[in-house]
Amino acid sequence: MALVTMKEMLLAARREKRAVGAFNIANYETARAVLMAAEREKQPVIIQLYMRLFDSEKAYDLAGMLIRLANRASVPVAIHLDHGNTIKQVKDALAWGYTSVMYDGSRLPFEENVKNTAFCVQYAHSFGASVEGEIGHVAQGDETAITEVSEAVEFASATKVDALAVSIGTAHGYYTSEPKLDIERCKAIAEALPELPLVLHGGSGTPLADVRKVIENGVAKVNIATEFMDTYLKSSRSELEKLNGKFLPIDKYFDPIVDECAAHAARLMRFFAGM
Repeated sequence: MALVTMKEMLLAARREKRAVGAFNIANYETARAVLMAAEREKQPVIIQLYMRLFDSEKAYDLAGMLIRLANRASVPVAIHLDHGNTIKQVKDALAWGYTSVMYDGSRLPFEENVKNTAFCVQYAHSFGASVEGEIGHVAQGDETAITEVSEAVEFASATKVDALAVSIGTAHGYYTSEPKLDIERCKAIAEALPELPLVLHGGSGTPLADVRKVIENGVAKVNIATEFMDTYLKSSRSELEKLNGKFLPIDKYFDPIVDECAAHAARLMRFFAGM
């Protein structure tokens, strides 16, 4: 199909009460697995890289591979900076060909988050790219700050973001106890921002019944990182144990790992699409 921005796919997804899966990758095998799943399910997809990779050559080098994979895919593909926490990361991502970026100023004071995100929106739009912002804070080893409806409205109006990550009870990484999502909070934000796609961070391990409820209430992008990468690690370990010290060419070694990761991603894509 083509390399696109996430805005194009998320607006349609929100209208149709479905969500697009956004999967974090770190190498060719994880990227290939996500694309295999998307093409198998005939679903648009967002392939994203965590901001840490933009502080080395990794995100730069992977960009060329991702652009080539996306341009030969049969479904729409966006490539995205996940949780960019500096303006330099945003600028680098856009210069390297990423079609969407997230500027995450959720730990900053509200006014500073607005100022920096608004700059990133203006800058990214000059590249024809789209921007995700975050208001409230989804925890990652720190304290969650639930999104206030009034702040979400003010933030969206002031920044003109194309998608808004909200904090409604999820957290990054695996849970030690089952999360309690504030579905009513999500619904209130969605009703206050009827044209803006919402984003659910911390999708790994979140009860699927709750994920379905928030998709019906404005969430159009669901981030999956931990459980997808964990599938990759566990499958890699299993295949290595099968070898029991014997030699196998690397490309053949990775084939079943890619297949297992693709199957995992495909199951989630079907669910997000309401299939």
